[in-house]
Amino acid sequence: MSDPFDSDYVNLTSPAVSHFEIVPDDTVDLPVRPRAIFVNVGGAAVLQDKDGVAVSYDLTAGSVLSIRPLRVLVTGTTAQLVAWY
Repeated sequence: MSDPFDSDYVNLTSPAVSHFEIVPDDTVDLPVRPRAIFVNVGGAAVLQDKDGVAVSYDLTAGSVLSIRPLRVLVTGTTAQLVAWY
């Protein structure tokens, strides 16, 4: 398929070009640091940032979080999330 935007510079304000389902883990970082997170199924999500600070969010299905966590903890996470990058 032709992609006229293939050579465009990808940055945080451009659309994501890849995605993966997030598998929460208390000890392992995400395989790729996302640009944003899409909430497939609402619930709680515990996100850990680059400084190791973990915060729990109550999320609604269909929401998009503009955060780039290093890890999504399994402890306390009930939401189903997709990483966009």
